[in-house]
Amino acid sequence: MFEPPAPATADRMLAAQQHAADTFGLRATGRRVWGYRGRTLSAAAGPHWLRVVCAEAGTEGGTLWDGPSASRALPDSVPRPDLFRIRDWTTEAYAYRAELYAFAPDPMVSPRPVLDEDPGLPEVWWKEMGNALEALAEVPPPADREAVREEYLRRVIPQFTGHQVDVVTWTTAHGDLHYGNITRGPHIVDWEGWGRAPYGYDAATLYLYALLAPEAAARIRTKLAPILDRPEARTGLLTVCAQILQAQDRVEFYAELANPVREHLARL
Repeated sequence: MFEPPAPATADRMLAAQQHAADTFGLRATGRRVWGYRGRTLSAAAGPHWLRVVCAEAGTEGGTLWDGPSASRALPDSVPRPDLFRIRDWTTEAYAYRAELYAFAPDPMVSPRPVLDEDPGLPEVWWKEMGNALEALAEVPPPADREAVREEYLRRVIPQFTGHQVDVVTWTTAHGDLHYGNITRGPHIVDWEGWGRAPYGYDAATLYLYALLAPEAAARIRTKLAPILDRPEARTGLLTVCAQILQAQDRVEFYAELANPVREHLARL
């Protein structure tokens, strides 16, 4: 997903990956998948998927660290690779966690978070994804996990979209449901940041992240209409718009989305 980090970080994470593979009696093979600035490193390991995450010693724990393990409590109707085993260890400077997952053989919908063209997903894929989003939204929002903070959305929505926020309907969301985190299975991966978010937040992400491919976006908007047409989805949609516009100077694909998002807001 991201470029390899600085050589020193890459070498350290590769050593951690080797240690994790040895611990599980496996061998990491195939393409390396790096997280942001080398915070995570993932790869196939035999019949499994091995993910290693790191943090500075003493800073491990919390929402992102425990997100994947906590997601095991979500219903089976939300399709995701099973998380089989977890191993933690520390060095003088860093804490590490190794997570061993079932391997999802189907490829990601897109090599990057946004769509550049219509992925040609079949009708059954959208039916299963819609069912998954509904099942996730029915989970009572966890008190200890926030994918989107209320203070944040009430600040950025007026600032970056010009719209106001009234009552917010809160549900449980994946929190980072882009096209690089969903396979053609479909399976949803990367459960670090799941938690409480405004209703429709995940569906809005799928729709807005498709705006660079207008025909695909129109089709996706139709497929997700049962969610996005509900009045309570408006805040979720505005939140994703605001996030894109706020970060357009820092994130390349947000910069690409900025004008289509502004055009969308003008039509709201």
